[in-house]
Parts: sequence; C-alpha cells; structure tokens
Amino acid sequence: MALDISTLPLAFQFTSPGPILWRIGPITIRWYGLLIATAVLIGVSLSQYLAKRRNVNPDLLSDLSIWLVIGAIPAARLYYVLFQWPEYAQHPDRIIAIWQGGIAIHGAILGGLVAALIFAKLKQVSFWQLADLVAPSLILGQAIGRWGNFFNSEAFGDPTNLPWKLYIPPDRRPPELVNFEYFHPTFLYESLWDLMVFALLLTLFFRSLQGKPRLKIGTLFLTYLASYSLGRLWIEGFRTDSLMLGPLRMAQVVSLIGIIVGLAGLAWLYIAKRPLPDVISTPRGNGAIER
Repeated sequence: MALDISTLPLAFQFTSPGPILWRIGPITIRWYGLLIATAVLIGVSLSQYLAKRRNVNPDLLSDLSIWLVIGAIPAARLYYVLFQWPEYAQHPDRIIAIWQGGIAIHGAILGGLVAALIFAKLKQVSFWQLADLVAPSLILGQAIGRWGNFFNSEAFGDPTNLPWKLYIPPDRRPPELVNFEYFHPTFLYESLWDLMVFALLLTLFFRSLQGKPRLKIGTLFLTYLASYSLGRLWIEGFRTDSLMLGPLRMAQVVSLIGIIVGLAGLAWLYIAKRPLPDVISTPRGNGAIER
C-alpha cells in the first residue's frame, strides 16, 4: 500500500511566532534585522579564518565586509522595490522600511559584486581571490537570512498539506489563496539547500589545503554561483510572490544566467586552462589558491 505522507503526524508543521523578538517602549528588535546582523558577524569571522588558512591578511576581509554591507543591502532593497514599484509608489514611506522584509538576494549579490570589484581595484588585490574567501560566508549568510522570511510569514510557496507545511496568517496570504491555511515552507527548502552548498564549498576549500585537488583561483565562487543558482531555479517554482518581469520569474531568469556563468567560468579554468580576467594582472602575495 502506498504511503500518503499528508496523513503523517504534523511534527514538523511551522508556525511563525511573529516578526518581533523584543519590544520595550520605542525600542523594537525584529527577527529579520537580528538574523541579518548575525549572518554578517558570522560571515566576517569565517572569511577572516579562511583568509588566515590561505595566508591572506584577515584585516583585508574585515575591510571588505564594510564595503559589501554598504553595497549589498541598499542594492537588495532597490532591486526588490523596483519590481514592486506599483505598491511602493502608493506608499513611498515604506521604501526604506527594510526591517519589514523585502530584500532580494540577487540584488544583494549584484551590489556586493560591484563593491568588491571597486575594493579589489583600489587595494590592488585579486577580485577572484577575495570572492573565493567570501563565497562560503555568503551562502551561510543566505541560509541564516532565509529564516527572516519565516518570522515575517513571507516568501512562501504554493498551498500544500505536507507534514512540514507552513501556516500563514490570513492577512499575509495572497487574495486568491486566502482560503488556504498551509503552504510550502520555501524558506526552509532554500536554507537547507544553502547549507548543502556551504558544506560543499568548505569541503573543497579544506581538501585543497592538502593539495587534493589544487583549486584554481575563482573556483569556489564559481561553484557557489552555479550550485546556489541551480537550487534557486527549482525552489523559485514553488513561490507565490516571485518578482516578475512580464510572464517571467526574475529569480529563475537570473538563476539560469548564474548557472551558465558559473559553469562557463569553471570550463574556462579547467578545460581551457586559462586564468579568469581580473582587476590586476597577477595576484599579489602568497594567498592565491593557485596561480
């Protein structure tokens, strides 16, 4: 007899306790902001640790983190607002209300890339070397940050009756789905996928320390780009709140581009056996993964 998993005990049913962690008078601590801050702090510490293992000055990664925050968070918000402009045009006061949610990881990646390129050029260090050291922290931060969607009851998927279903309050449901209570916890799917990518990147990093295999500079970031994009391409298909460009889900379009760029870059490194274009001609110091 086939097992109907929808009849299993609801041990994994998710229900958000709400977006606010703590409030005393005018002071409010929101889960979303706390998770972003936590992801940044853990990410900086991890990148510095990895830099030390590669004999790269960890202070360089500390300085870069400031640039990444300045570049990524505003870009993530701008990206989201642009695709939701009809809503924000009616409520312009909400444009800067980032604590209420509404940032796009693809906007953050684009903003962070621009900031990192400028930083690498000014410091005369290899962009790809920095990108490799930041990639594990980036995907770990994404895994942590996705739980902000859970607390805000946002970025959920289609209705479902699976044992790990997510309860969404009526005021957070799309009008056409208001009669459904339970939805796919896409925040969880992406968080778990991100953790698997994180484990893959760390495995590659530490195995490369033993020379098996020797990784060419840029490998970790390109692996991150392709593998994260592959998971996002699949998971985005469940979402009910995708940012759209006409009939296209923008996250899936960008993910396809990410997969192509990541695989093409890896082919350039390992099949064509050529170094990636960089802001400097030769990585300085002895911190390159492989020259």
